[in-house]
Amino acid sequence: SSYLQKKRRAATARRQHLKSAMLQLAVTEIEKEAAAKEVEKQNYLAEHCPPLSLPGSMQELQELCKKLHAKIESVDEERYDTEVKLQKTTKELEDLSQKLFDLRGKFKRPPLRRVRMSADAMLRALLGSKHKVCMDLRANLKQVKKEDTEKEKDLRDVGDWRKNIEEKSGMEGRKKMFEAGE
Repeated sequence: SSYLQKKRRAATARRQHLKSAMLQLAVTEIEKEAAAKEVEKQNYLAEHCPPLSLPGSMQELQELCKKLHAKIESVDEERYDTEVKLQKTTKELEDLSQKLFDLRGKFKRPPLRRVRMSADAMLRALLGSKHKVCMDLRANLKQVKKEDTEKEKDLRDVGDWRKNIEEKSGMEGRKKMFEAGE
């Protein structure tokens, strides 16, 4: 019992050590990713946003404002296009997820009624005017001629079984059976 308790404690301590080591690794990875994102952001800003130099005259300042407004309009158009694409993609995703949900059978199916239908009628309903195959099973059977065999003759000679029973019933039938036995 004490051996098992020591073993359990050791396993628990080992699990906790592994968890803490994994958490420390995760924290360092997150910090590395954050630093990389910051460097990428600084590089992007340096490339796309040159440092602002304010001109001295009023006319140069107005030209700068016109350029900035033109850039703002182009960025707004790009943002609008991106939003429209995002909305369209989101709608497609919702439609596809709804189709998937329906195909999985999560909706309640109504109880189905049994419909008696011949095979021909079923094929006609499924295939419509393309239905050319006839499902009359008796039409494909071979024709067999009956041959007179001895067994069949014997059976015909015996006749109807009801007549034999009627003949054997009553006193007359017993008398015939007794006479036949002698």
